[in-house]
Amino acid sequence: MLKLKQSQHGLTLVEAMIALLVISIGLLGIAALQLTAMNQNSSSLNHSQAVRYAYNMSDRIRANMVEFDNYRGIDTDTGYAQDCTGAPCNSGQMLTADASDWETLVQTLPGGRGMIFDDPDGVRVVVMWDDNGTGANGTGCNPNNQNDLTCYSLVVAQ
Repeated sequence: MLKLKQSQHGLTLVEAMIALLVISIGLLGIAALQLTAMNQNSSSLNHSQAVRYAYNMSDRIRANMVEFDNYRGIDTDTGYAQDCTGAPCNSGQMLTADASDWETLVQTLPGGRGMIFDDPDGVRVVVMWDDNGTGANGTGCNPNNQNDLTCYSLVVAQ
């Protein structure tokens, strides 16, 4: 006696659609991972530049120890204009030129700002930037406050 084969209709289409759904979810996960990696890479670059700029200014302060106390209060939002590359400058003019050069460097960071504060051990050099790209402009350096910028600071002792 002959047996009739029972055929299934549409099962292959359902399997293909499920496979497509699983692959789509996997691709979305990979895209999210790539986006996170790019954001972290950008954040790392900004942090590395901030460290370099802070050390740049600390080296400038150490090179002009005569004006050490006068570096307190420098704020790159003030605007400085002095160029000592073409002609010799005295120590006061060098301080202004250092602030001007530092301002140019710090402004390459997103929302970049540099400030020098008094510190019990000398002066505190602070580089701030908007790491999250939220338009923050506060200078409190509090990571829990969304209005504050991300900060890197170091102390230069006299």
